[in-house]
Amino acid sequence: MSGNDLIQYWADDPNTDVILLYLESFGNPRKFSELARDIGQRKPIVAVKAGRSAAGARAASSHTGALASSDAIVEALFRQAGVIRTYTLEEMFDVAAMLAHQPIPAGRRVAILTNAGGPGILAADACEANGLELPQLSAATRDALQAFLPAAASIGNPIDMLASAPPDHFEQASRLVLADANVDSLLVIFIPPLVTVPKEVAEAIVRGTADATKTVVATFMSAQGAPAELKSIPSYAFPEAAATALARAVMHGEWRRRPRGSIPVFRDVRPEVARNIMSGVDGWLPPVAVHDVLSAFGISSARTVQAATEDEAVNAAREMGTAVAMKAVGPTILHKTDIGGIALGLTGEEAVRRAYRDMRVRLGDAMSGVLVQRMVADGVEVLVGATFDANFGPVIACGTGGTLVELFADVVLRLHPITDIDAAEMINELRGVRLLRGYRGSAPADEMALREVLLRISALIEACPDILELDINPLKVLPQGACVIDARIRVGHIAVPPSRRVSY
Repeated sequence: MSGNDLIQYWADDPNTDVILLYLESFGNPRKFSELARDIGQRKPIVAVKAGRSAAGARAASSHTGALASSDAIVEALFRQAGVIRTYTLEEMFDVAAMLAHQPIPAGRRVAILTNAGGPGILAADACEANGLELPQLSAATRDALQAFLPAAASIGNPIDMLASAPPDHFEQASRLVLADANVDSLLVIFIPPLVTVPKEVAEAIVRGTADATKTVVATFMSAQGAPAELKSIPSYAFPEAAATALARAVMHGEWRRRPRGSIPVFRDVRPEVARNIMSGVDGWLPPVAVHDVLSAFGISSARTVQAATEDEAVNAAREMGTAVAMKAVGPTILHKTDIGGIALGLTGEEAVRRAYRDMRVRLGDAMSGVLVQRMVADGVEVLVGATFDANFGPVIACGTGGTLVELFADVVLRLHPITDIDAAEMINELRGVRLLRGYRGSAPADEMALREVLLRISALIEACPDILELDINPLKVLPQGACVIDARIRVGHIAVPPSRRVSY
């Protein structure tokens, strides 16, 4: 039995509302993703994935492969499929308690109601750290709270009713806050003072929230735990756990509400051309062949000429009639910057000759020639790539590009194939997305062009499954369009493991 078998069974089981999974591996990750996307729209799936350590990392020769660790791919799989990932069993059951008893939050806006200022502040910090928002309550709600709370109480958000708050204050305040249009969820925190009975407070909270259609959670910071009278309101020992569980449920709700997306069909691609270029190859494609494969799928590259000698390099630069870049070529040359195999902004014959000779001295027989490439000065450098993972199959990557790509490790992964929505989300999740949208006065880059490149790469991987690694770094995203500056493709035969006897 696999996780795929189980979630299909539980999907149709009327006695199952929430599906919990402890996973160590995936028998068929692509099928798991398909099933989870469908089932998760009806029943939340919460998973703990064991084996997140660096012991599972693998060595890779491309930027994309180096960044696509096994756990990063698991994260991508869960995000695409709408699976709620938790990192401990305790957190799993915290989330399950909420999903089993409360509606999925309609948004990120949380109101905090407390009789103790300290835990309220800690809850606010935890909410914001998890991406939740603490909205300002409406004027009508604040006026209604002020009418019965002590003058010293705080009616902001968090709402601190003070330690002396009786049970009826919890009831009235809960009802008022849940009626506020600015609020999606309510977190009630109670610390038992000597004069207040926890059981009575729990009953008051239940009465105040009885007619609510919004999400309600509680924190009873008591040695005895939450009273049984709370019934269907999940309670947590500390506010941080409540905020974390609430955030997981909020993100799942957002996933449910987003469009499913579609995989575009490109009419201008020539898959037979790409397959013919790669036919019989085992290893890295020559640079010109890489350019031709990308061109067959409508991905533009900077004008490039391969030169075997110094004179050929000079002639190529002269024909381009503008500043050029020179890049060393050789069977063992992969990361050119690391070995001094790149010279930029070369203008004039003397500069080209000098750069060629310097590289020849530095690299010796490792250099079989050079690429002379038209300089593309503008644009934002981005990494776009794909790698084949033995467990998960092809994975698509998008990240902040350039020479410091591994240092910044700003990369987002998705399992192939990706939809138009996946491509948009990959860009949005980058920390460097501000560079694309105009940073410190720079012109915004063409995000739609970047999305299209991602989708065309996915189409290329679909048409040419023998691609083991594909690395475009950098892709320059211009104010209009995008242009490949450097790219590599490694081809090899992929052994398909025998399938299980159970088919879906």
